Amino acid sequence: MNRADFLKATTLASAALITDPLQVRAYITPKKAPKYRLALIGSGWWGMNILRTALTNTEHPAQLVALCDVDAAQLRKAETELTKLTADRPKRYRDFRELITTEKPDVVIVATPDHWHPLIAIAAMQAGAHVYVEKPIGHTINEGKAMVRTARKMGRVCQVGTHRRVSPHNVSGMDFLKSGKAGKIGMVRAFVYYGGGAGEKTPDAEPPKDLDWNMWCGPALLRAYNPTMHPRGFRNYLDYANGTLGDWGIHWMDQILWWTDEKAPRKIYSTGGRAIRRDNTDAPDHQVATYEFESFTAVWEHRNFAGNNAEKTDPNQAVGCYFYGTEGTFHMGWLDGWTFYPADVKKPVIHQPAQLDKPDDQNIRALWADFMAAIRTNRPPICDIEIGHRSTNMALLGMLSLKVGRSIAWDGDKQQVVNDPEANTLLSRAYRGEWQYPA
Repeated sequence: MNRADFLKATTLASAALITDPLQVRAYITPKKAPKYRLALIGSGWWGMNILRTALTNTEHPAQLVALCDVDAAQLRKAETELTKLTADRPKRYRDFRELITTEKPDVVIVATPDHWHPLIAIAAMQAGAHVYVEKPIGHTINEGKAMVRTARKMGRVCQVGTHRRVSPHNVSGMDFLKSGKAGKIGMVRAFVYYGGGAGEKTPDAEPPKDLDWNMWCGPALLRAYNPTMHPRGFRNYLDYANGTLGDWGIHWMDQILWWTDEKAPRKIYSTGGRAIRRDNTDAPDHQVATYEFESFTAVWEHRNFAGNNAEKTDPNQAVGCYFYGTEGTFHMGWLDGWTFYPADVKKPVIHQPAQLDKPDDQNIRALWADFMAAIRTNRPPICDIEIGHRSTNMALLGMLSLKVGRSIAWDGDKQQVVNDPEANTLLSRAYRGEWQYPA
């Protein structure tokens, strides 16, 4: 008798000892994957992008039990769409604390404005939930340290939404770079260029009746409501986010850290300002940040005006990273995939087109599948919170240097600025009212 026949006979013999038909059926029927109780906190544009993916993933099913948003209008819009996507009828909440306490979800998506990510993600993990948190993971560096510590202490999976880690062309591009085909790389330039003009002032106004503006501001400064802040304009207000570097920059800083074995830069200097913009925002409309690593230099550039068509790597955008190596220049892009330009003009240009999910040209589907698989198998996810923390730090360190107006030396192990007490005070910030900065 071979091994397969032996196992089959043993299984049937064991089943024969069970006389109850229901027990026999349970014994021989494979168990279905459990449905995790899922909650979405932040039901706007991007939160719904993630949720659609979660609800259509048949390999890792989830039961949507709750939605939370401080904007009732966004909740109603989300509910209307969900009636077409799922038979689940989630309960509505305005306060994430009530949701977590009452529903006790297994999995929480955190897709709020940036300044809320740390407190909500930490509360969810402390209550036992696994968390998918959007990038950047926080507004200040010490918030990220607390998020990593909580994930490890609670043994929770915490995936960060840096979905380029699973994009097919980003994965193959990293394989190309790490194989040494671009030669020794001495410099990387990451960039985002957009057009635009000066803009104009928009008067402050009373918050919409459906919006709890005090709760929207939460631990951050309670500013007068302005229609340009919510729902999608907050990223250029520095009380709630960190501008283009904090938004777009983390994706490309993450590509740099993915490529290198070094975990952090040792010196950072940034300059920039508001040369053109005259609207209500206060984030820099242009910025250059230089990151000195042990073996290479990385440079970040963004500009929110004078969109130069000559700099576009695709007809629709100019974003990405140029890796400058001894064998040529490698461009890691978005809509246009990646391209390698050999230093030897006799060698052909190599190009890998992008493979992106519609309608938003992102790759959330694969990242969500990895997140759920990590939960089931108790392994770290591809975009683990510690990875997201380091990539977020790159953006935050650039902003920190800009704010203090000088270069800073960074100790990546201690996660402190070296010999600069003033700069170290900016690793945290005071929280407002009842909210406590995470330890």
